[in-house]
Amino acid sequence: MLRGALATLLSLADDIEIIDDVSDGDAAWQLVREQEPDVLVTDIEMPGRTGIDLAQSIRSHNLSTRVLFVTTVSLPGYLQRALQAGVLGYILKDTSSHELANAVRVVARGERHVATDLAELAWTAPDPLSDRERQVLRLAEAGLTNKQIASELSLSVGTVRNYLTDAMHKLNAANRIEAFRSARELGWL
Repeated sequence: MLRGALATLLSLADDIEIIDDVSDGDAAWQLVREQEPDVLVTDIEMPGRTGIDLAQSIRSHNLSTRVLFVTTVSLPGYLQRALQAGVLGYILKDTSSHELANAVRVVARGERHVATDLAELAWTAPDPLSDRERQVLRLAEAGLTNKQIASELSLSVGTVRNYLTDAMHKLNAANRIEAFRSARELGWL
C-alpha cells in the first residue's frame, strides 16, 4: 500500500515519470538492469535483495541509476552503510510529498540529499565493523555454528573465530549473541 502511495505521489509531479513499482529487491534489481532508470526509490529492508545490496550491485555494475532510500530506519549504521554503498538520498517515510519529490530531483542530478536530522547521525557513531565481520555476525545471528559459518564463507574455523572475537571486542560484547544484538540495534547489520 505504501509503495503504491509513494508512486502515486511522485507521479503527480510533472517532471517525474514512474517506470514501475515492484515488491522486492530481486525484482528491483531486474528492473534496474533492464531499464536503468535515472533514480531507484527503495527501502533498506525488503524481501530479496536489501536496498544496500541493490546500491552495491548498481555501483559494481557501473550502472547510471542513482539510489534514494525512503525508509523508517534512522539508525546511524544504516545511514553510514548506505552512503558507503553509493546511495545519494536518504529520507524517512514521514517526509512530505513535496520533500520526497525534491529528493528525487536532487538525486537525479547526481547530488546528495540526506534529511538534516539523519545527516547528524552519520557523525555520531561510526561503524567499527568490517564487511567480513558483518557477514560472520549475520550468520551467527541466524544460528550457524563457527564450523557452518566457515563452510558458508569458505574460511577456516579459526578465521571465523577471529572475526567474531574482533567484532565482540569492537562492540564491547561478552559473547557473539551480545555482539550481533548490539550491531543490529545500532543498524550495522
